[in-house]
Amino acid sequence: MHTLHAMIRLLAGRGLRMLTLAAWLCLPAGAWAADLQPPTHEFTLDNGLRVLVRQDHRAPVAVVMVWYKVGSIDEPPGMTGISHMLEHMLFKDTKHLSPGDYSSLVARFGGQSNAFTAYEYTGYYQQYEATRLPLALELEAERMANLRIDDDEFFRELQVVLEERRQRTDDNPNALAWEKFTGILSPGQGYAHPIIGWRQEIEQYQPEMAEHWYERWYMPGNAILVVAGDVDVDEVRALTERFFGSIPARDVPARPEPRQADIAGERRLNLAMPVQVPTLYMGWNLPSLLTADDSHEFYALSMLSGVLDGGRSARFERNLVRGQRLAAGAGASYRGLARGDGALIVSASPTPGTSLDELEAAIEAEIRAIAETPPDITELDRVRAQVLSSHVFGQDSLFGQAMELGYLSVLGIDWRLRAGMAEALAAVTPEDVSAVARRYLTSERRAVAHVQPRMSHPDTADSGADAGDAQ
Repeated sequence: MHTLHAMIRLLAGRGLRMLTLAAWLCLPAGAWAADLQPPTHEFTLDNGLRVLVRQDHRAPVAVVMVWYKVGSIDEPPGMTGISHMLEHMLFKDTKHLSPGDYSSLVARFGGQSNAFTAYEYTGYYQQYEATRLPLALELEAERMANLRIDDDEFFRELQVVLEERRQRTDDNPNALAWEKFTGILSPGQGYAHPIIGWRQEIEQYQPEMAEHWYERWYMPGNAILVVAGDVDVDEVRALTERFFGSIPARDVPARPEPRQADIAGERRLNLAMPVQVPTLYMGWNLPSLLTADDSHEFYALSMLSGVLDGGRSARFERNLVRGQRLAAGAGASYRGLARGDGALIVSASPTPGTSLDELEAAIEAEIRAIAETPPDITELDRVRAQVLSSHVFGQDSLFGQAMELGYLSVLGIDWRLRAGMAEALAAVTPEDVSAVARRYLTSERRAVAHVQPRMSHPDTADSGADAGDAQ
């Protein structure tokens, strides 16, 4: 489908890619003064569609996004990946569009379009010169209300999804190792299966499964419309009423409220795979903003992640990479914005001559050091400064602004979160950082994967030609 799934193949095909998005939105996430934020308006149609409008007149551009509150964590066994499969089908048949029409219309009027599926949501976007706003809204309303799934188109697209899985995961040892690690990181939760789904389940998809998923979740009351750019809120309101207002309201299925999961106990995985270099993955189950008993812990955990990995002055870079030279690279990311529990994830590669056991011990030593001795206040000041500057610069992107509005809202988090984040981070003390390290970075909350290189035997190596970008 031309360029429609370039983003989804980065985001949905590999859970690791979602960490990039989560890290951008979580840590270093950013905060800014309320008076620097462009005007933002919110209203809800009678049928339940929630609308957010961000007015930013610096360029004659408009971004339209529709976020649906359904993702891979909502999928039952036997249907893993069906959210992603349905996302593909929304670029096919509708009541008034034939396959190819949607992409042709977007291209004819100089727009860009794509979609992305994640654990908690499925999103669609279009970006145009601002006068094309009516077209963007009409196309999204058409997809929300009038999807038709043709059997032949479905099975053709099923082969595209299978090829996507093969290229992005099955034939990519690093991605496959990451997928196996995420399977033990969040046992018993929807985060444990891949967003794109398990191959054996994808192979058994039937059109009626996608139709059921569409009828169950795609409705105004389960969606958030975000419009950002050189727009007028009154015009957006009128256009939204015109194109979406007649779509009937329907009952929205209940989604379980996020709660802290039981501590799973330590989990370990040893993998020998045809990777180029050894890799260590470590993850700790801990609260997200939504599951924390006290939201202050979310900010303390964010600061902890920044102390470990936040530039050349951070602990990992300073001590493990440049100091002891045990790691060729090491990073930490706190997945703190999620519907369910979060995780602090560390990935690292050892230098030649260093074993994964030695690298793991060194990382644990860095964590113990923070747990036992609060970090210096200058370390926290550095993290806060990075957080603030990263987001101020991020506001230059209209697309980034729309992503943030939609992402926070679809999780059930107030989109005004950033306005108070600088103050919330400033309230985090060195002792707070040590306290969350002691409480949460423990062995019973930990999952560890050691990935060792293993060369494929010539008789068993994959001899198939590498396929191009399947569309």
